[in-house]
Amino acid sequence: MPGYLWTGQADCYDIAGRVMPCENSGQDGEFQAGIAWPRERFALNGRLVRDQLTGLQWLKNANPAEFPVTWQEALDFIARMNRDKKEGYIDWRLPNRRELRSLMAFETRKPALPRDHPFENVFLGWYWTSTTAAIHPAYAWYIHMEGARMFFGRKEQYCLFWPVCGQGKGILPATGQKKCYDSGGSEVPCAGTGQDGELQMGLSWPENRFEARQAVVLDKLTGLFWLQDADVSSGAMNWLEALHYVKKLEVGLPEISLRWRLPTINELESLVDCSRHTPALPSEHPFKNIRDTYWSSTSSFFEPDWAWALYLHKGATGVGFKQDARFHLWPVASKVE
Repeated sequence: MPGYLWTGQADCYDIAGRVMPCENSGQDGEFQAGIAWPRERFALNGRLVRDQLTGLQWLKNANPAEFPVTWQEALDFIARMNRDKKEGYIDWRLPNRRELRSLMAFETRKPALPRDHPFENVFLGWYWTSTTAAIHPAYAWYIHMEGARMFFGRKEQYCLFWPVCGQGKGILPATGQKKCYDSGGSEVPCAGTGQDGELQMGLSWPENRFEARQAVVLDKLTGLFWLQDADVSSGAMNWLEALHYVKKLEVGLPEISLRWRLPTINELESLVDCSRHTPALPSEHPFKNIRDTYWSSTSSFFEPDWAWALYLHKGATGVGFKQDARFHLWPVASKVE
């Protein structure tokens, strides 16, 4: 089972942002790669909501503190929830970035949640995660509910938070973060912090995660194949050029038939190791010619003439204007059944 989710994007959009047929487009909406969503995604249980896709359980109220708080205040609030056995549970936590991001849908906006969600009081702003930004440890990752952008903010600023509990189904990979940091960015012992580095929730990474086979690299965590050359096109290009370029690739393996395509934003994000930066890749990776910014095949539903991109030095996900030749191409493939 792949260690990444379908984005929820089922439509395709041209470089001007107009809806177009998906067939042979090479876009996210054509392949819909990743773990498919169940027909009834959310199960309501009083003041709790179980995500049937991940198995995680969320508060129905997406703003339990009522007002924005600092990162440490969010962690402290959740510690009190556990002492008080909120809703009968003692394993509440601030979600790590992959847990919170698992709620995001990339064909909705304001909020960027699945259309059938039952949540209340979803604020169209930044929500904290428990994951510190390795590039700036006085900052933590947060996600904007308006359109699903993921970046990092200073831990002393004020944002919303959304508690989660439960072990889940073990389909979301761990972020890779194993250390903990205070609001000033100093490393601290993890015990009792409630941070990502303490809990390390998610699917454990396999030993020797990457296996290089000639010019192709298998990620044993997700089952995806990547080119070892992370700049196969030798330069930046616009989004349409990236989609066209990847169709011409004929790099294969003798024993496996591969079909190369532009990765979805979830496939690109699956490469990120949140304990590292510049690049935010696992230390043992075998890739060459790594660049900072990479196009995905996922259009921005907020502005469909923009597409999602991975900022690899930071590990952030944002968007780029499709007509600008600013980002690079890193093709992905999976086995052809």
